[in-house]
Amino acid sequence: MRAIIIGAGRGSRLMPTTADSPKCFAEVRHRRILDWALAAFSDVGITDICFVGGYQIEKVRTDYPQFTFRHNEDWANNNILESLMHARDLMNEPFLCCYSDILFSANLIRGLLEHSAPISLAVDTGWEKRYEFRTEHPPDDAEKVTVANGAVTRIHRGIPPAEAHGEYTGVARFDASSAALLEDHYVRCKAQYSGKPFREAKVFEKAYKIHLFQEMLEAGVAMHHVDTAGEYMEIDTQQDFELAQRQWRGRVATD
Repeated sequence: MRAIIIGAGRGSRLMPTTADSPKCFAEVRHRRILDWALAAFSDVGITDICFVGGYQIEKVRTDYPQFTFRHNEDWANNNILESLMHARDLMNEPFLCCYSDILFSANLIRGLLEHSAPISLAVDTGWEKRYEFRTEHPPDDAEKVTVANGAVTRIHRGIPPAEAHGEYTGVARFDASSAALLEDHYVRCKAQYSGKPFREAKVFEKAYKIHLFQEMLEAGVAMHHVDTAGEYMEIDTQQDFELAQRQWRGRVATD
C-alpha cells in the first residue's frame, strides 16, 4: 500500500507560520504535522510515501529523502485535484491519499485498510464538535457527506450541517481498479472542462478532489465511508493551529 500526500500549496491562511516553510512543517505538540501523518502510516505498516509538493518542495526533499516526489511546479495556479494527479503514474496499485495539513490517527488508517470496498473515504462524524471552536473556518466550508446503507451519496460543502453524516477528512483509499476509474474520470473531465468552470471551481484546474468525487458519484461510481469520531483535525488557519496545540493528543482531539 502506498500513501500519496498532497502538499503543494502554500497555506496562506496559516501565515506567518508558513512564511518560510511548507505548511506540513508546522509543529503541533513538538512534532511536525507531516511527522504525525508518517507515524500513523508507519503504525499500520505503510512506509511507501509519495509527496506531491510545490511551495518549498526542496525543504521536504532535504529532510525526507526516503520519499518519492512529484513536483507540481504550477501549484500557485492550480489546486488539490491537479496535485493529486501529478502522481497518476503511481496509481497502478492500491493507494491512500491525504492532505498534508491534517492530523489523524493510525486507527483511522486501519479502518480504511480493513474496509472491503474499492473506494472508501474516512469521514469524521464528530465534526460539529470541532467546529464549535473554528470561527475562522465555518461549517459552510466543511467538505461534508451524506450517506445511505454504508455508501456515500453526496460530497459537497453546500450540504446543510443538519443533513450531513460527517465531514470528509481528506483521507481516502483506492484499490487498483478504482484508481483506474479515478484517472478515467479525471481525463474525461479535463478534456471537457480545461480552462472552463467545473462544478464550483472557476476553472477545472482550480478544482478540489471532492469536485471530481461528486462527478464520479453522479456517474454511478460507488464510494463507501469509514467513520471516525475525533481522531482527526484539520490545520487550515492560525486558529486551527492554536487549537491543535491544546486539543491534539496523538490519537484523539480532547475537549
